Amino acid sequence: MDTILRFLGHAALWLETGGCRILVDPFITGNPQAPVKAEDLQPEYILVTHGHGDHIGDTVEIARRSGAAVITNAEIRNWLDQRSVRAFGMNIGGAHAFPFGTVKMTLATHSSGMDDGTPGGNPAGFLLRTLDNKCLYLAGDTGLFGDMQLIGEEGVDAALLPIGDNYTMGPADALRAVKLLKPRLVIPIHYNTFEVIRQDGAAWAKLVETQTETKVRILKPGESLRL
Repeated sequence: MDTILRFLGHAALWLETGGCRILVDPFITGNPQAPVKAEDLQPEYILVTHGHGDHIGDTVEIARRSGAAVITNAEIRNWLDQRSVRAFGMNIGGAHAFPFGTVKMTLATHSSGMDDGTPGGNPAGFLLRTLDNKCLYLAGDTGLFGDMQLIGEEGVDAALLPIGDNYTMGPADALRAVKLLKPRLVIPIHYNTFEVIRQDGAAWAKLVETQTETKVRILKPGESLRL
């Protein structure tokens, strides 16, 4: 049972696994990289790492239209409840089994807040273990932290790491993150959307593959891979 991952630009992802359609951090409207429109997406679940507009993005509109359940932290769950969006709240370190696999919420060193000024709870990443036992680490927006080594002990098949710098890890710290995580594959995200996070993904990939045993796959917006 393969997992299909499609990059939708910035940090937005489309996953098909376990017979379910999953959307991650759906910043589509206003995302200059987005290869689709929000109205084209019909997920069954939406994962939201934190409350910043370039991650929660079109969550409310998509979830209301599609009926998707949003998996996020407890504070954003409450915010979504007030907007008639079906949501499931979690917190860091907790795990829950869903029809497509098990989701564990992980630490992310960042901030979180809604565009209307509402506190957005703790930022997070997700460890998704699929029904066929593949482990995906969706880091969200984060800086480098030492407990990535513990996350790596879960046996990460694919890690999606930000490399843009300024708001998240830059290339140097993202390389250190790969060394801690030891994933089989890494996919860089959250770069080149805006000038302030412009990076050379190919140069970073060369560093990673020179200094570690991890393979790098650079996805252009709209490209997919089968895990």
